[in-house]
Amino acid sequence: MSRFVAITAVRDFEARVRQAITGALHGDLQTLSPAVLQAGTDEIFKQLTGAPPEVMVLGPGVNPDDAFKLATVIDLQYPEISLLMVAEPTADIVLKAMHAGVRDVVAPEADVNELRVLLERACLAAASRRRGMQPAAEAGQERGRVIAVMSPKGGVGKTTVATNLAIGLGALAPMSVVIVDLDLQFGDVASGLLLEPEHSITEAVHGAAAQDSMVLKAFLTVHPAGIYALCAPQKPSDSDYITADHVTRLLNQLATEFKYVVVDTAPGLGEHCLATLELATDGVWVCGMDVPSIRGLRKCFSVLKELQLLPQGRHTVLNFADRKSGLSVQDVEATIGVPIDTVIPRSKTLPYSTNRGIPVLQGTARDAAIKGLRKLIQRFDPRLETTPQNKLHRRVVVS
Repeated sequence: MSRFVAITAVRDFEARVRQAITGALHGDLQTLSPAVLQAGTDEIFKQLTGAPPEVMVLGPGVNPDDAFKLATVIDLQYPEISLLMVAEPTADIVLKAMHAGVRDVVAPEADVNELRVLLERACLAAASRRRGMQPAAEAGQERGRVIAVMSPKGGVGKTTVATNLAIGLGALAPMSVVIVDLDLQFGDVASGLLLEPEHSITEAVHGAAAQDSMVLKAFLTVHPAGIYALCAPQKPSDSDYITADHVTRLLNQLATEFKYVVVDTAPGLGEHCLATLELATDGVWVCGMDVPSIRGLRKCFSVLKELQLLPQGRHTVLNFADRKSGLSVQDVEATIGVPIDTVIPRSKTLPYSTNRGIPVLQGTARDAAIKGLRKLIQRFDPRLETTPQNKLHRRVVVS
């Protein structure tokens, strides 16, 4: 039975919440006065009856600053509890709520049906977090690195970098790398790797695969270079059935099975991308050598820093580098405020290899871009420093 706690003094809102959880959610509701917030988290839990709640609703009548303080503590000490905040969803409130760990922000006038949907999502998120916390604690397994490959704008070669990164890592750790296409509407990992997958991420996040990592592996596509791929849905509309909680659970599963989980995200900072960043050990930011791309990356870093969602490992890639562009690497660094870690020069071979579906690191061609891609891979596995280039090519080439 799902349990709910609402902190509010507004009886009409309490009645709507009670009506929302009656029936489909099969839960009970305990209501506390906003005055309890002055006593601290420990006092709140002393007043609760029974087991800890799955969902806590910070309802109308709660001071937003008090709500943010409580949410921050709950998110740190009780991450398995989903938090729902009732307030006018202004940009400032939503940003602070996300920063504090609030699952959703809902307007005070929300009707019963809207509340029911949000509460159901919160329950699913709570269940997902509990499942995600168990494997590492029980088995003591070493988790793999989750590498989010990102860019605020499209058209900068993000998928090309992601596929070559996966291929390069797979040459050093065969069958220990999986690439996930999280551009759920228009993902190109399948075409970039010349794959015709039987299954997609849609099937992997539902049914038995969502509960069993061994079943999940059956939905992965094996690439001849010795890596696995989980490709985007065939129909863009299928993205509507994949939530941020699905992404969280999926990446937790894969991180217990693979040494490297390379995630090719959609451009921008959508919910699936933010869910990935919450688990990512590394972020690879791909930037083109043009002003809109560079400014977009600067804004992206600013937002993620405020949200505290910058992974510990940061790797900035400047793609399509060209001295004739009117910009220098130093210009780019000065604008985005962080060093460029890897420079990939403009190349004729790279787009050609992408169109063929054979990553440049999988072929035998010689190209200036290969040096930049190898330098990126070396940041994850220093062994590449002593691996001759032709040897790496021999290990990943398809016979």
